[in-house]
Amino acid sequence: MSHPPAAVLFDLDGTLVDTEKMWGTALAELAARYGGVLTDAVRAEMVGASAPTTMTLLLNHLGQTWRDPAEGKDWLDHRVLELFAEGLHWRPGAAELVALTRAARIPIALVTNTNRLVVDVALRMLGQFDAVVCGDEVEHQKPDPEPYARAAALLGQDPRDCVAIEDSPTGILSARSAGCAVIAVPNEVPLFDVDGLVVASLLEVDLSTLAQARQQAG
Repeated sequence: MSHPPAAVLFDLDGTLVDTEKMWGTALAELAARYGGVLTDAVRAEMVGASAPTTMTLLLNHLGQTWRDPAEGKDWLDHRVLELFAEGLHWRPGAAELVALTRAARIPIALVTNTNRLVVDVALRMLGQFDAVVCGDEVEHQKPDPEPYARAAALLGQDPRDCVAIEDSPTGILSARSAGCAVIAVPNEVPLFDVDGLVVASLLEVDLSTLAQARQQAG
């Protein structure tokens, strides 16, 4: 008989909330401030990436590696906060899945490369999680396994007994490297050769799906 996971670890942007387009808007605006244009191909490389990686991709693309990436990152965070203030929206099925895990008393964590300043705004809508790991609270961000390993540790669980919910190749690699089972829900970028269970939306995920993902991961 399959058993539900010991914990469910949720990505934020593009997985729980429909914020990837907001990040895309802010990045395009930053590129314009720098006198350039952000292409769709480069933007796709940024989905799920850490802030340092995102800024490296942007500045390399614009041929402006002399710029201060920290300054650009701070501008992005504040611009995204402005966009968040206009309203956040759950991804299909996300609110229901979070409520389901809470009702089942399965510990849940939020695991994101986004900085705490921005995450705290999103949490006003998302509600309480048993643990939160932000990008500026770890030494190594996704795709490194540290964020998911830390989230599991904060919950007192073995990562191998946890299921991660992700929408990007970067996040999936982080979760699987930490030992978590993965349920992938594609959003802004297509997912290929996923080491985990792929669903069209979180509307398809219930307690039995979580148990199935954990069992398939071994």
